[in-house]
Amino acid sequence: MCRLIATAIILACPVAALGQQESVLDVGSRSQLLLDPTLVYESKNIAFTPRPARKHPNNPLLRADQPWEGWYVTMFTGSVLYDAGEKRFKMWYTAPGDPALFMGGKGGAGSYFASSPDGLTWEKPPVGTVKVKSDMPHNRIADVLHPSVFHDPADADLRRRYKMIGFNPDRGYVALTSSDGFRWEPQSDKAIVPISYVDDVVSAFRDRRTGAYVALPKMSTPVFGRQRRSIYLSQSFDFRHWTKPEPAFFADRRDDLGSLARIEKARPLLGHPDNPNVIRTEFYGAGAYSAESGVVGFPFVFTVSANVPKQSNQEGPIEVQFAFSRDLETWARPYRTPAIATGKPGEWDSGMILAASAAIDVGDEVWLYYGGTNYTHGAPILYDPSFPGRGSKFTTAIGLATWTRDRFASADGPRDGGTLTTVPMRFAGDRLEINTKTKARGEVRVEILDPAGRPLDGYDLSEPIAGDHLRHAVVFPGKPDLTALAGKPICLRFHLRDAELYAFAFRSRS
Repeated sequence: MCRLIATAIILACPVAALGQQESVLDVGSRSQLLLDPTLVYESKNIAFTPRPARKHPNNPLLRADQPWEGWYVTMFTGSVLYDAGEKRFKMWYTAPGDPALFMGGKGGAGSYFASSPDGLTWEKPPVGTVKVKSDMPHNRIADVLHPSVFHDPADADLRRRYKMIGFNPDRGYVALTSSDGFRWEPQSDKAIVPISYVDDVVSAFRDRRTGAYVALPKMSTPVFGRQRRSIYLSQSFDFRHWTKPEPAFFADRRDDLGSLARIEKARPLLGHPDNPNVIRTEFYGAGAYSAESGVVGFPFVFTVSANVPKQSNQEGPIEVQFAFSRDLETWARPYRTPAIATGKPGEWDSGMILAASAAIDVGDEVWLYYGGTNYTHGAPILYDPSFPGRGSKFTTAIGLATWTRDRFASADGPRDGGTLTTVPMRFAGDRLEINTKTKARGEVRVEILDPAGRPLDGYDLSEPIAGDHLRHAVVFPGKPDLTALAGKPICLRFHLRDAELYAFAFRSRS
């Protein structure tokens, strides 16, 4: 099994050892997120703070309101895309379906379609392509779960303009293709990755840096002497051939030692007494956001509190946390708190939160749709269709969480000031921009240093920056641009007083 390194929480797997050795971080002209601890060489009087998403005030945005959907709808992975040509948001989500209508009365969950002009008000057009017993129109488009959908209008094969990764209960993790996003055909009879003891959740996203399709399948792996749900990673550049799955998210000691704290927060919802011999952390799935300098991960952290009597399953809450990777081989998880806050007991998203496969850019915001429940993983409504309140008191719905662009975490300087010094970096471009917010009398200043941490001759401390800025150009006195330093190893030292720094980037004016 992979070796887990203490507080950085980076998986040191054999595949990572094959990567290129680096002594200078090549940041190019890409935005660098303070979510990534790799950037920091030294900090003095600085606090590092995760920034949970803002929940949309109209949440939940999508509920089960059609008879053929069944008792809930969820964004348990699933996808939302913006179609610029049609000027509409498109959603592929999961619902259990009505056993009396679909698949000859056998029942079973599947994938459904919705659309929206603004991403907030959703319609369920009758575009369903799955056969039903009657001629009733519906919006079910595939008999697979957890649909991760890609729109690829540049594909020369019209039948492959839409692509999907999902879970088929009979065949495992599968790839499908479509000309319109409604009529889907299996790409192959084979699964894209091998199956394991637990294989029912998969997500996929596209890495904007490489163009690779990246799948994150759930698999069972021994961790600390117990089989646990874990997340692996496999890539494909043609959507046909996939790499051998490698570890992405495994529970570690820090996860397990946080289990009881997460259980206590969900205590009013738990229906079974804790079993200390069972309490542990597992990973149920993961969403992602492909940023400029790496991938922000949103792993679904399942905290097991007990076994469910007479069921081969476990009780406990699920929350979404942060992760970050530059290479998709090692993942940093400096924060073990919710990226999307769970609701208060009784609220629609108080029990479990599970995110879409991928977050999307909408203007200067990052949008991540998510499924929320007001019950936990061991609730009897999951096992007893006749349980009172199923679909009314107890249900699952879809909401929206947002961040201002690149503001997933910050380095914070207090009133008396603090400094953050980066590792040696090599950049491209001619100016430095920062993503920052200061208090009324706060400010940010920047120094340029050599790799030894000495101020560079001729580059004085920058002019002060105050206010709320996503892309503020830093001005260094007497230096109209930084062209002379491009490609050379330098460090930055940020002086933060009553200020939050979220990200920085070297850019070109042209």
